[in-house]
Amino acid sequence: MKLTLLVKLAPDKQQHKLLKRTMERFNEACNDIADVAHQNKLANKWALHKLVYYRIREQYGLSAQMTVRAISKVVEAYKRDKSIKPRFRPHGAMVYDKRILSWKGLEYASILTLEGRIRVPIRIGEYQKARMDRLRGQADLILRDGVFYIAATIEVPEATPLDPVGTLGVDLGLKYLAYDSDGESYSGAKIDEVREKNAKLRAALQGCGSRSAKRHLRKLSGKESRFHRDVNHAISKGLVTKAKDTRRRIALEDLGGIRRGVTVRRSQRSRLNSWGFYQLRQFVEYKALLNGVQVVAVPPRGTSHICPVCGINERANRPNRDSFRCIGCGYAGPADYVAAINIAARADVNRPIVSGSFFEHAVPPQGQSLPLKG
Repeated sequence: MKLTLLVKLAPDKQQHKLLKRTMERFNEACNDIADVAHQNKLANKWALHKLVYYRIREQYGLSAQMTVRAISKVVEAYKRDKSIKPRFRPHGAMVYDKRILSWKGLEYASILTLEGRIRVPIRIGEYQKARMDRLRGQADLILRDGVFYIAATIEVPEATPLDPVGTLGVDLGLKYLAYDSDGESYSGAKIDEVREKNAKLRAALQGCGSRSAKRHLRKLSGKESRFHRDVNHAISKGLVTKAKDTRRRIALEDLGGIRRGVTVRRSQRSRLNSWGFYQLRQFVEYKALLNGVQVVAVPPRGTSHICPVCGINERANRPNRDSFRCIGCGYAGPADYVAAINIAARADVNRPIVSGSFFEHAVPPQGQSLPLKG
């Protein structure tokens, strides 16, 4: 499996200016190449190379390999949608390979610039140190909030798949980002708090319009998404660790296109649109591969209002957002927990969502309620 390792650079002022100028020139060249590709409807790397290579090298002062990497970047972007001309930001990622970037132990990176190679100090932690020997292929030089990083590709072996003896069902949502079939919940309250706080702050800064307010807005940009990402990493790690320790597969809802099929109040739109369920699923999937845990996706339809005890499928079983109470047998419990149980059962193609031994550990006596954990 290929993963991305982020390595922080610590250039001095002169090196920082040189890296920034090289990045700007590279992306300027990419925009020029994109014009040619779009005008000629050309998405073939070799054909485009013949058209632009020598002119781009001379006009923008790029090295031979920088020019090759610029052409490749344009072709990859243009192939994604040939109906539009790709545009590249001045400080968009600059692509490097082993010919123009090399590592000097755990202390420096040797990076080619417009004025030749420079040795830039790197700052890495124990996590990066343990994986530097696995670096493979190309890397991207990125600029984030004035700080340069190298996003390098590493190869990590996948673990031998475990032979599962059960299923851990996971219900994804807004109030609880995840709720598993063991009854453990992962609340989204902190994310809601951060989103509301940032929304108010952005509105105030935009209303002010001063130079300092604009600087603050730039600093705020991306902060919320990084927080969401960190939360999703923590949740996915917890789910995969639990599944591995109990030798179970993980069953998730297939929520593709969920935003198109859901209608919410205007006050809830930003909450729905910022819901990072797909990112959480990606994190679960790649962490599961590294740990030998199987992940299966099941259709979500009906999981929130089917009774796991008697199998009655009625929307009336869910009188409100948080509660489930079967109109047939009287079984009651937290709605998200019931959905997680149903998701786990649906993952087994040989077992329908009805009563049985699978639920004996989770279902209370008829008519009683389960406590809401979290």
